[in-house]
Amino acid sequence: MLAYIVRRILETIPALLIIITMTFFMCKYAPGGPFDSERATTPEIRKRLEAHYGLDDPVYVQYFRHLGQVLSGDFGPSYKYPSRTVNEIIAESLPNSVELGFYALLTALALGLTTGLIAAMFHNRFLDFAPMAIAMLGICLPTFVLGPLLILFFALQLGWFNVSGWGAASDRVLPALTLGIYYAAYVARLSRAGMLEILSQDFIRTARAKGVSELRILFKHALRGGSLPVVSFLGPAIAGLITGSFVVETIFQIPGLGRYFVTAAFNRDYTMVMGTVIFYASLIILLNLIVDIVVVWLNPKSRFE
Repeated sequence: MLAYIVRRILETIPALLIIITMTFFMCKYAPGGPFDSERATTPEIRKRLEAHYGLDDPVYVQYFRHLGQVLSGDFGPSYKYPSRTVNEIIAESLPNSVELGFYALLTALALGLTTGLIAAMFHNRFLDFAPMAIAMLGICLPTFVLGPLLILFFALQLGWFNVSGWGAASDRVLPALTLGIYYAAYVARLSRAGMLEILSQDFIRTARAKGVSELRILFKHALRGGSLPVVSFLGPAIAGLITGSFVVETIFQIPGLGRYFVTAAFNRDYTMVMGTVIFYASLIILLNLIVDIVVVWLNPKSRFE
C-alpha cells in the first residue's frame, strides 16, 4: 500500500507541472491585463505597477519566478486586492467552499443511494421506472438552470429561503440542492446498476434459499459490492462538486473560493487565477488518490497495478 501511494504521488508531479505551465501561459497570452480595468491609471502609473510586480520582465523570467514561488507554497499578492495575498484569500474563503461541497455531497449520496436502492429492489416496476426517469431529468438539468428555478419557486414564490447569502443555516439548503441534485442522478443510476449486478449473483440466491430477509440481503450482503461503482464515481464527482461550486457561489452570492476565481478571471488577476487553479488541481488529485485506495479496500480482488 505504501509503495502504491508513493508511486501515485510521484505520478502527480508531471501532471501538476503541466497544469502550472499551461495556466501561466494561458493567463499571459489572454487579451487584456490586470490593470486595464483601472480607469484612473495613466500609462506612467501602469508602467510603475508592472515594474513593481515584475510584469515587465521577459516571460520566461516571470515563469521561473512564479514556479519558484509555487514550489515554496507562496502564490504571491493579488492584483485585484493588493493588500492581501492569494494564500490569505484561499485560507479565508476555502472553508465556505468546503462546507458547500460537503452539504452537496451529502445531498447527492442521500438522494442518489436511496433512489438507486429502491429502484433495484423493485426492478422493472413503477418504483424503478419513475425514479430513473426523474434521475435522467436531473442529469439533463445543469446547475445554472436549476439554481434560478429553485430561487424562483422556494425563495421568491414561497418565501421559505433567502435569495442569496451565507449567514443563516437555511441559506445552505438551496445551494446544496442545486449542486447536489445533478450528481444525485448519477449516483442513483450507478447504485441501481451495481445493486442489480450483485443481486443476480449466486451467493445472493443462496442467502434467499436459506430464508434470509430481503433487507438483510440488501444491506449486509449486497450493499458493499453494489456500492463500488458509486465509490469509483466519487473521485470525479467530488471534483465536479468543487468546480461546479464556481457557478453556484456566483448565483447565490456565497463568499467562497469559486466566486473569487470567477472574479479573478474577469479582472485578469493572474496570481489569483493561477493560485486557485493549482490549489484545486492538487486537491482533486489528492481526493482521487483517496478514492482509489477506498475502492481497493472495498474490493480485495483489485490490484494496485
